[in-house]
Amino acid sequence: MTSELSDIDIGFNVSSDTPPGRDPDSHSPTLREYHRLLWSKPLPDGTPFTLMPSGRAHYLLHESTKGRFSLSSDAINNQHRGLLSDVYGSRAQQVNDDFCRATMTVGGYILFPGERLNRKPTINQHRGMHPRIRDRFDLTLECIRRHYTGEHSPLSETLARYVHFFALFESFTGYVEHFLLHALVDGSGQVRFFRPFDGFNPNPLPTEREDYNAYLDRQREFVTTRNAHIAAFIRSR
Repeated sequence: MTSELSDIDIGFNVSSDTPPGRDPDSHSPTLREYHRLLWSKPLPDGTPFTLMPSGRAHYLLHESTKGRFSLSSDAINNQHRGLLSDVYGSRAQQVNDDFCRATMTVGGYILFPGERLNRKPTINQHRGMHPRIRDRFDLTLECIRRHYTGEHSPLSETLARYVHFFALFESFTGYVEHFLLHALVDGSGQVRFFRPFDGFNPNPLPTEREDYNAYLDRQREFVTTRNAHIAAFIRSR
């Protein structure tokens, strides 16, 4: 099992140590260890943010004077094989498989609070089911940016339930820097979207093949660039 940052392989496909039919988010031991090693680092105020596995109850757990935070893994990229089955099926299977191989690496995953509060959906759950988000990570990140600036978004109520988690990073910039999300943010602190953005529209997913291909290409480029940032971070430690 990986025990040092330097052991992390940014090209490792996390589905390769996941039991058949299972989700790497919950069943890849390598992905969990990579998350633990990468994101256990000081917060903006210098407080250590140590993450530890804690049995089946908690994917990764942090406990300190800052509070108790149970975190779970979530995939950043999505081909929407169910909702967009026609356009997905119009692509060669090899192309779809290549996308999976490229994005099922550590750069394609992030941590969110994993405990339900007041019996309401988690961030993972709500961003997946909300019709104006549809599991798009770029739109989720825009919601998080607006949370920090006090602007409304489709996920405002859900993100507000986890206000103490986001407060750990002090600002949107602090959040982006902690989770190495620079590739999805421009120099002025605005989100770089996977598709042209003119607000949270009722149908945020592409329906035409050309648009769909460009959408997946941007997701793949993001993971590739984020993996490069992760590798640079590892070398700097």
